[in-house]
Amino acid sequence: MLPIQESHPLLQAPAKVFITTHHKPDGDAIGSMLGLYHYLTAKGHSVTAVSPSEVPDFLRWMPGTDKLLNYEQQGDLADKLLKQSDVVFCLDFNDFSRTKHIEQPLADATQPKILIDHHLFPKDVWDYGMSMPDKSSTCEMVYDYINLCGDNTMINSDIGKCLYTGVMTDTGSFKFPATTASVHLMVADLLTRNIDHTTIHQAVYDSWSESRMRFLGYVLIERMEIFHKYNAALIRLSRKDMNLFNVRNGDTEGLVNYPLSIAGIRFATLITERGDEVKMSFRSKGDFDVSKFARTYFEGGGHFNASGGRSKSSFDETILYFKKILSDIHPQ
Repeated sequence: MLPIQESHPLLQAPAKVFITTHHKPDGDAIGSMLGLYHYLTAKGHSVTAVSPSEVPDFLRWMPGTDKLLNYEQQGDLADKLLKQSDVVFCLDFNDFSRTKHIEQPLADATQPKILIDHHLFPKDVWDYGMSMPDKSSTCEMVYDYINLCGDNTMINSDIGKCLYTGVMTDTGSFKFPATTASVHLMVADLLTRNIDHTTIHQAVYDSWSESRMRFLGYVLIERMEIFHKYNAALIRLSRKDMNLFNVRNGDTEGLVNYPLSIAGIRFATLITERGDEVKMSFRSKGDFDVSKFARTYFEGGGHFNASGGRSKSSFDETILYFKKILSDIHPQ
């Protein structure tokens, strides 16, 4: 993969650009995609931005969400526009499989592909890119990319709102270790672009439905287990639990973080049963590497303190397996 600077000649003249991100997108995925969308559109390019699945409700306020294609509903159109594009940007994922249904179309695409991502161990499938695991978020990297292009003055209110949202959500409102000095310098710059950080925070974190709030109470009372011996916690959500509260896309966002507020808990896991899949989210505090844990046990990966995985076993079998291996890891 060549440095992203070497892709600049591809965008010297107006081009057809295709942008996508990972399945079940979060704030950083949507924020980085829309931030880049607004920037490249302002540069005169014809831009198609595709979300592999539905945008969560708490992100629908973001400028440009009405321009996004949902691949699960508009796959044929998205495939057509992908084939017609000159350049493909892939944001916030390190493997085509993370896009789920778009995996094969991306693999088959012959156009130059550009990666902007902060996850470990990217696959060797991109022509150009920025892969920087030490960065707080892909939104921070899109901000860096715009500056690398010499276009800081083009960062307007819409771009600023999108990039701020992604860096805020991926840093846990600026509390995670990846919140470096460069993050604060970026935020300081964005705040000069006519964005209201209080309104953004409220839109993301203070716009829950009553059903989602009651769902949280149910989760913490009925579906959270604490393993003090191993400094660990588990939240398990079956398909039945999801249906009971009519859980929507995005309603489980952030649930895995709650047990880490308990004194002594260093490792938290969320296991969910959705459709025919069993998925896991892992979070940790301190020196326990959940990325290594995910790769070792659950075909996953991610960041040192935030990662994910999946299981080919049933929901109940996965829970039993997780409890069995707890004695092997001893998070400190």
